[in-house]
Amino acid sequence: MVKTHPEGSANPRRRPRRRSVTDRARLSRQQLERRLAVSVGEAARTARMSAGLTQADVAERIGIAAEVYGRMERGKMMPSVPTLFRLCLALRLSADVGMGLVTAVSVGAALWEDDSRDKDHLPEMRRLLRTLRRMSRSQLKLMNQVAAAILPQR
Repeated sequence: MVKTHPEGSANPRRRPRRRSVTDRARLSRQQLERRLAVSVGEAARTARMSAGLTQADVAERIGIAAEVYGRMERGKMMPSVPTLFRLCLALRLSADVGMGLVTAVSVGAALWEDDSRDKDHLPEMRRLLRTLRRMSRSQLKLMNQVAAAILPQR
């Protein structure tokens, strides 16, 4: 005679059935999408607050309802690609940082700020440096005086 568990299973410690590969892949994708939505929301909130904007301001700039923007900022929904693009433009946010692919520090998020040390990587700075390299010594002196006159004193 074989003893059985009250529910009928011969082994009460039996493991639950393993999930199939497609079930695990689906779960993994859902987890990634949730993490991505949270990451986008956190980056948007941080950028919005540092810019001194309200949720309604940003929502208006990117062309969505304020309630939808609020859900997006809380990580409850992912924006479409065009909306994400408009969000990055409106908040002056790197898409890499916005999606959590890299941290703001590693891409030099200060590129958007006045006292950035990483402005050398901006196309405008590279263009200016190419122009300055072609100038004569007297032209460089004059350019330096112009720059000193237009920059605020620190």
